Amino acid sequence: MLGVKLFVVRVFAIADLHLSRAFPKPMAIFGPNWEGHPEAVFEEWRKVVGEDDVVIVAGDISWAMRLPEALVDLRDLGELPGTKVLLRGNHDYWWPSISRLREVLPPRMHALQHDSLMIGGVAIAGSRGWDAPGSRDFSEEDLRIYKRELERLRLSLKTVQNQPYDHLILALHYPPYSVTGGPTGFTELIEEYRPDMVVYGHLHGADPNRLPQSWDGIPLHFVSADMIRFRPKLILETTGEERDKP
Repeated sequence: MLGVKLFVVRVFAIADLHLSRAFPKPMAIFGPNWEGHPEAVFEEWRKVVGEDDVVIVAGDISWAMRLPEALVDLRDLGELPGTKVLLRGNHDYWWPSISRLREVLPPRMHALQHDSLMIGGVAIAGSRGWDAPGSRDFSEEDLRIYKRELERLRLSLKTVQNQPYDHLILALHYPPYSVTGGPTGFTELIEEYRPDMVVYGHLHGADPNRLPQSWDGIPLHFVSADMIRFRPKLILETTGEERDKP
């Protein structure tokens, strides 16, 4: 008989780290919420995240413009506890082709693009997202990117179909709803695939209590670093099974 070992899976999420060690860019100019950045990012992370935990980093990771510059920040992240799952944000200009990025990522760091990741029975799918039609100064180029990001998210979610998972987390950089809190193509995918929860960032200076807390009964977790005081938010704690090999 094979033995079954139970283990606890804890998943955290945070977005908008805006690291810049290669060419330091002080964030205090963006308001008092950024006081203590970037040191607070690393201090708060170590307070709550353990080696066996998972952290979704939902975009705007580094201010770098090129991958070699961003690698400094990625290696700093790599030294923190936990397994990291990265998504691209609108300021991650350094993000190259996904194959090239995966070649240089530190150990226990994964980047999502058109696919998903399964860790301990937890499936994580996602994409960058984008502003929805109706946003201020929405252009033809915005519409092109919006449609592309919808397709990328659909491709990511399709990879979890027929997979044996216990929980599905959908991660975005942009909020899935419109500027008025209304439906978008992203919320339609949420309704279609019914993830256990959605995480996103991108917004700054917003009152978290005035943002939508759920969509069609599915919890929405707003995790911009400056709005959660740089401490990764625990979004899921569950148990998984690990079977001994015969």
